[in-house]
Amino acid sequence: METIITGVERLFASWKQQPADRIEKLPQSGSDRVYFRVYLAGATFIATYNLNVKENNTFISFSRHFSSKSLPVPEVYCVNEEQTIYIQQDLGTESLLNKLEQHGHHHYAYTLFQKSLKALASIQIKGNDGLDYDLCLTAKEFGKQAILSDLLYFKYYFLDTLRLPYDKQAMLDDFEALSSYLTYTEHKYFMFRDFQSRNIIVQNDEVHFIDYQGGMKGALQYDVASLLWQAKAELSEEWKDNLLNYYMDEVEELLNRPIDKNTFTSQYNGYVLIRLLQVMGAYGFRGLFERKAHFLASIPLALRNMKFFIENKRIGIATPEFDRMLRLMVSDEVMERFTPIQANEQTPLVVEINSFSYKVKLPVDHSENGGGFMFDMRGILNPGRFDEYKCLSGKDKSVQDFLEQRTKMNEFLNSVWDLIDITVEDYLKRGFTNLMINFGCTGGQHRSVYAAEQTARHLRNKYKVKVELNHTNQHNWRKEL
Repeated sequence: METIITGVERLFASWKQQPADRIEKLPQSGSDRVYFRVYLAGATFIATYNLNVKENNTFISFSRHFSSKSLPVPEVYCVNEEQTIYIQQDLGTESLLNKLEQHGHHHYAYTLFQKSLKALASIQIKGNDGLDYDLCLTAKEFGKQAILSDLLYFKYYFLDTLRLPYDKQAMLDDFEALSSYLTYTEHKYFMFRDFQSRNIIVQNDEVHFIDYQGGMKGALQYDVASLLWQAKAELSEEWKDNLLNYYMDEVEELLNRPIDKNTFTSQYNGYVLIRLLQVMGAYGFRGLFERKAHFLASIPLALRNMKFFIENKRIGIATPEFDRMLRLMVSDEVMERFTPIQANEQTPLVVEINSFSYKVKLPVDHSENGGGFMFDMRGILNPGRFDEYKCLSGKDKSVQDFLEQRTKMNEFLNSVWDLIDITVEDYLKRGFTNLMINFGCTGGQHRSVYAAEQTARHLRNKYKVKVELNHTNQHNWRKEL
């Protein structure tokens, strides 16, 4: 990491002719890219490190092309000789999803969705003109093979895990028919491929786009479907319909001709289905195969989204075996498999979670049943070994970033949650009143505190259970802060 930071420092100083005041590593996203915020005289910039040179070249080239047409993307200022580090405009930290969560489903958020769709139509249509699709990372076009790939991804990583019997050949025939139907669309322009509210940055009430390096040529409807049907956004049917009509009006204005809105909407519904299935496949892979708690917890919401779509929308083509399986997939029986039991106001269970230091003493369970879990965190690299973290705790963001990015903490906690979830669910069903979960490390300051905080958050979010969180060595490390 120090070598990377040195490279960022060198590139930035060469561009600005003066050194940065400060460089701060940002939390890792789902990709292999590493981001830094660079500070200089009150201004900030984003530095990106990525060993995938082809991906860098695509992002930089697409960005410069879109910027040349005055489209809302970050400006790329400079690139190192190896093309592994580049400096770009800092658009801020507030995404459209953040704004939706802050302001709720009210007029302000609605206007931001309108602005996003207006800008989307512009970047799709204006950005398509002169764009070098030879730079695309995978296929140049989201055609039949790409659609089939998404359908099979869903089949292998989610549908097949349900172990529901179906006619495999009939299913493949339906996949073939659906992918062919969606391929023959009149409107093919630039397609983001992952156009969602997290990738729309809001700055001074204006929207900007990031993360479009996976783009290719494709149907206009796909990106709109991705945004309006994002499960976490939970947009109402009225918002979805009105925003789709608003988007189609914007497209007509840009094309300077009318479009067949009935056909457009029918194929839009088909792309909504493809996007929902692609997301289900991703949740299945990350959750059911990689056992990542966040993705497992997202499955019920995605299934409810799918259930609403199946019961209320039509895609304009008959796929009988596929339709039958989709209805089975969102049945009450399957939904219950992924929907955890949740506590209510009358639930007696209280989960006590403690962080502690092995140098002091182990927590004692004084409840009637006793027992519970004791997890030793000392196998995780200790941030306390490094001077910059010695006077901080597991509640501080820099320590959290260290544990999430430089240790196997996430894997450790996913395994912990696999174990404790079994007991929590059983205790909720049986009406038990107490469960103790303890996390210990050398000083009770960094690793155990972080694990206790995250586990409390996990149980509250997943089971709505009452949690009592105690950092038993807090008085010791607070003296050092």
